[in-house]
Amino acid sequence: MSEHKEESESVVEKISEKIHGHDDSSSSSDSDDDKSAASSAAAAAKEMKAKVFRLFGRETPVHTCLGGGKPADLILWRNKKLSASVLGGATVIWILFEVLEYRLLTFAAHSLIMSLAGLFIYSKALTFIHKSAPNIPEVSIPEDLTIKIARSLCYEINRAFAVLRQIGLGHDLKKFLMVLAGFWFLSIIGSCCSFLTLFYIVFVLLYTLPVLYEKYDDKIDAYAEKASIELKKYYAIINEKYLSKIPKGPLKEKKSE
Repeated sequence: MSEHKEESESVVEKISEKIHGHDDSSSSSDSDDDKSAASSAAAAAKEMKAKVFRLFGRETPVHTCLGGGKPADLILWRNKKLSASVLGGATVIWILFEVLEYRLLTFAAHSLIMSLAGLFIYSKALTFIHKSAPNIPEVSIPEDLTIKIARSLCYEINRAFAVLRQIGLGHDLKKFLMVLAGFWFLSIIGSCCSFLTLFYIVFVLLYTLPVLYEKYDDKIDAYAEKASIELKKYYAIINEKYLSKIPKGPLKEKKSE
């Protein structure tokens, strides 16, 4: 009897092991199916993102494209009071120098006169009533900051000169025409308004266009995609009829092996 019970128990254990093994395999297969479905969904999402047209080839949020940090917060009006104060200050400066025709040297001289006169009178008044003189903080420009700004400016100017040199050699006809059109457009704007007005217009656009684009980026990207397709069609026609017949500049020198 004991042997029969042991044999029956062993048979039951084998059957239960087979059932558990089948369950484990089925659960593992289900988990593999879920993982494959998730990976395929992620791949499909990536493909959809890649297919969506973004202005200037943007792949990151507008805040990241602007460099992030406080400057991007200022341009995108994260702090409305600070952004409004900066824009209001720029507007006041433009009204003073452009509308009221105030001169920069005169403005600087009058500002220094008023500041020094007010500080002098305030110091004498404190001395007259037997109080300590005001603690005026020392103002100095950090040397490291000045060097960094100078290096950055020098790097950008040298890079611009290098780009202009490459364009002048005739390697890229499309870029050459785009640069000429940009300079021609700047010459037209320069003949219509002063440099200060142009700077103010660019400043106002910088404070308005990124905010509007961040708010309505989907609609703007859709219109930009249509415009890009149309421009490519017109450029292909012009290139086939005219630009392709223009002799190109010398080829780039081959690198020595």
